[in-house]
Amino acid sequence: MIASIFNWSGGKDSCLALHYILQNPHFDVRYLLTTVNEAYNRVSMHGVRESLLIQQANSLGIPLYQVRLPEMPDMATYEQEMNKHLTLLKNQGITHSIFGDLFLADLKAYRETKLAEIGIMAEFPLWERNTTAVLKEFISLGYQTIVVCAQQGLEDFCGRVIDERFIEDLPEGIDPCGENGEFHTFVFDGPLFKKPLDFILGEKIFKTFPSLSEETEQGYWYIDLIDPTSAG
Repeated sequence: MIASIFNWSGGKDSCLALHYILQNPHFDVRYLLTTVNEAYNRVSMHGVRESLLIQQANSLGIPLYQVRLPEMPDMATYEQEMNKHLTLLKNQGITHSIFGDLFLADLKAYRETKLAEIGIMAEFPLWERNTTAVLKEFISLGYQTIVVCAQQGLEDFCGRVIDERFIEDLPEGIDPCGENGEFHTFVFDGPLFKKPLDFILGEKIFKTFPSLSEETEQGYWYIDLIDPTSAG
């Protein structure tokens, strides 16, 4: 058995990749690894509350491994923290790290290079699959996911549950899986889940972040998913 960690964002691509890897008898997924914003106790970039992330892992029946990061860490800080945790995991016997990436070749190469420095292999179950086909398969399998974060200009899609109509409504040039960062999702039900997750739609807010490649800011809409079982 190949002792592995799964890089879990909580979204649809992660979920479908996990769906496939769990059908492979050669892989033993020991942990779901997620980066969490320590300042707000939310999933990095997606903005989902930690309590819902924990519920996801519990419903999937796979232990959650959190890498807690400061708000807006620079690349040096990010890489230092990831190296520290991945080295600890390697010392536990982990040999492979699994991702839900589809077609961003630069990101794939970055992941492979950084993991190779530690001595861990990267695995990409969905690599180079057609994104429309991926999303349609995700829906047809019975998974349910909601858009929790969307780029400026896609406000109306933030807070929508993804279905066939969602694909039809997407503006031209927007990847159906949001693979270019157009939107992010939170999966709350489906074949891998022991039970559906409960949440309440909260406030929708707009945030801006410094662009990595330009001297500009990027804007994103976020919908808060409130965990009714949590006092927070």
